Amino acid sequence: MLETVRGPRQLIVGEGVAQNIPRVVAECGSRVLIVTDRVVLGQPSVAEIVASVREKVAAVGVFADATPDVPLSDVALAVSAAAEVDADVILAIGGGTVIDLGKIVGVIRRHGGTPRDFYGESKVPGPTIPLVAVPTTSGTGSELTPVSVLTDPDRELKVGVSSVHIVPDFAIVDPELTYSCPASVTAHSGIDAFCHAVESYTARPRAHGPRDPVEQVFLGRNPITDHYALLAAERIARSLPHVVRDGGDKEARADMSYGSMLAGLAFAHAGTAAPHALQYPIGAATHTPHGLGVGLLLPYALDAARDAIGDRLAVLARVCGLDVTDASDAEAADAFLTWLDGLLADIGIPATLADIGVARADLPRFAEMASGVTRLIQNHPGPTDIASLTAILEAAWSGDRTRHVLTP
Repeated sequence: MLETVRGPRQLIVGEGVAQNIPRVVAECGSRVLIVTDRVVLGQPSVAEIVASVREKVAAVGVFADATPDVPLSDVALAVSAAAEVDADVILAIGGGTVIDLGKIVGVIRRHGGTPRDFYGESKVPGPTIPLVAVPTTSGTGSELTPVSVLTDPDRELKVGVSSVHIVPDFAIVDPELTYSCPASVTAHSGIDAFCHAVESYTARPRAHGPRDPVEQVFLGRNPITDHYALLAAERIARSLPHVVRDGGDKEARADMSYGSMLAGLAFAHAGTAAPHALQYPIGAATHTPHGLGVGLLLPYALDAARDAIGDRLAVLARVCGLDVTDASDAEAADAFLTWLDGLLADIGIPATLADIGVARADLPRFAEMASGVTRLIQNHPGPTDIASLTAILEAAWSGDRTRHVLTP
């Protein structure tokens, strides 16, 4: 048996826990770089946090120009901002983009070099400067995970820095900081979290050698990740439609914060799979939100792997509240995929790749590019050859889930 649980040194969750941020930051260092974006910085609750941090430490710098998908230009600017304040701790307040930026700045601050020096798995040589991660969306799970996803202008798809050393030291998850999150961001981040839960639960299990937890980042599902993933799926399934319709639903907001956090714990070990790998080139080409892309692709990838995971899809049907008491596993799996189609439509996720401007002629190229994202593709429980990945994209382009079936 080989299991790991990866996570922060301390995870603090619940309404009002943001009040602990200044104390936690001050315990980590005295010269702070706050990484955020202009929208988040403009929120009164965040402005209050920044003011309180200033009272606790010797020096504070603020980099508030984070933009979506962490372009390398943002990394260079944020690294310079960290140098100006001689930062010995980073506080990242925002969505996944902001926290991913904070991670890579911490790497360069401690180890030097450029982001390209750390692309791939386990290239970070050791711990970074302390990072306190505070999410303001419920979706990416970046506050808990060993991955920072970046956009390199010299590459056609996003790239990842993956290392056990970049898991934040502290994660402070306060649902109250998500109350002002717009409906579209709530939908896209929320379905991303659901994908994390489902992809973790259905990830291919793998045999491991004794050094794998150090040398590899994503290791496939295990009983521990299954537990977190199913709890996450249950909370998100029951609350995501409600919180998209009514952002003031505090109970649903709490469910989403907890669900996103649990899904992050699941995929920090198990990893994500084909929907995420396929979204990398598609998102880069269409400039569409990450969560929108992975949500759109999820049912098609699951259907393509149903021979291997039909029993797990049946469990997900039950966890998500479907009445499948007398159904066979195959019937329950069908019910889950149909329900998932309805959930995506309900929260405004397009049904097909054609709807987001993908040209059919590009599908084989996107499949080939995604096949190279080994750390994700190796988790997909179905066939992963380029023809099979192309068939998934053909199904997603046409809107017909059965199109993934390859003809002789």
